[in-house]
Amino acid sequence: MDSDKRTTVEDVMSTPLETIAKDSTVMDAAKRMRENDINALVVRTTPRAIVSSTDILDAVAAGLDVSALPVTEVMTTDVETVTPDLYMEEVAAMMTTYGIKHLPVVDDDYVGMVSSTDVTAHLS
Repeated sequence: MDSDKRTTVEDVMSTPLETIAKDSTVMDAAKRMRENDINALVVRTTPRAIVSSTDILDAVAAGLDVSALPVTEVMTTDVETVTPDLYMEEVAAMMTTYGIKHLPVVDDDYVGMVSSTDVTAHLS
């Protein structure tokens, strides 16, 4: 890779994108995250939504029955997204501005996920 080339989301994003159905339970989401060693799943809804490990921890801490609770009850809606050609410095700024750790990557459809771990690895 050319040392002068700026790193884009496409260079570091995780693929394939892991998703979960909107009628899945929070427990299902937790299991899927554990199996794939990830911390967020895109919930295929409109508007765009994401369920993160933090959402799951909040539900457990609140004493909710996560085995029956649908992800739609804990997911974050209207999530920020990025395009594959966005520079990583811009991603880092967005994450700081919005206080988020995951950004779904969209082109015509979802294509991947970029996380704060990806940003940290890139900037270190």
